[in-house]
Amino acid sequence: MKKLGALLAIVPLSIGLAACGSGGSDDETVTIGVVSPDPANEKLREEAEKQGITVEFTEFSDYNQPNPALSQGQTDLNWFQHIAYLADYNVNSDDDLQIVGPTVIYPLGLYSEKHDSVDQIPEGGEIAIPNDAVNETRAILVLQSAGLVQLTEDKAQPTLDDVDTEASKVRLTPVDAAQTVVSLPSVDGSIVNNDFIADAGLNPDDALFEDDASQQAALPYVNLFVSRAGDEDNETYQKIVEIYHSEPVQDAVAEDTQGTAVTVDVDVQELRDTQTRLEDELRNNS
Repeated sequence: MKKLGALLAIVPLSIGLAACGSGGSDDETVTIGVVSPDPANEKLREEAEKQGITVEFTEFSDYNQPNPALSQGQTDLNWFQHIAYLADYNVNSDDDLQIVGPTVIYPLGLYSEKHDSVDQIPEGGEIAIPNDAVNETRAILVLQSAGLVQLTEDKAQPTLDDVDTEASKVRLTPVDAAQTVVSLPSVDGSIVNNDFIADAGLNPDDALFEDDASQQAALPYVNLFVSRAGDEDNETYQKIVEIYHSEPVQDAVAEDTQGTAVTVDVDVQELRDTQTRLEDELRNNS
């Protein structure tokens, strides 16, 4: 299992077990919202049970559901999103969900059933990308790095409107994230979120191109356990983050992701500062 590189200034996990007013005794049941089944979650459940915590997972069918469910109290935590997605949700939904602790970064890759390399993708080829705002932006940046897309101007968070269609080698088709895999037979390539790789039978080693998860620029894409505001320092929730970083769970993560997930042990305050910065940028640009 790789560790997030020195550029992210890894420190020992410092989000320990400090109690707060929102509780945190053992022998509790914690419900966690997820988007897809994950063998590592089952291992997390087993390890949590050893420490007197009953973990139950609520599976949702798409990315749009877990945050409203958490906000409405249907779950205690969720575990499916990165910082950039959380910031975008909070700003656009006028919500205030908060980071409990980090999990991993998943590289975002370009896959194809028709071509074996980026160079083989033809002029005017069609690339399917996720259509939610945050992953669409990340997909555009991946394709820019691959030399397939050019922007009208350099932007940290480009949208489709910033793509120079005349200068770009490919044309982009936004689809629901789950449909990027379904689209593979009919397009020249798809940017596929890690959630869907295993179910689709894709081999991460077959990605034609992917972003570099060890770089400082990847910090907004650290995946998270998220809670309602006021619960982010809950002792039991913090213990769940600690259990996620235990060796048995990390072994399951490595096996399930075929070694592609990059484990993150960054100071949680750095992640929370990143969330605040992204939310401020989104509000200022609106």
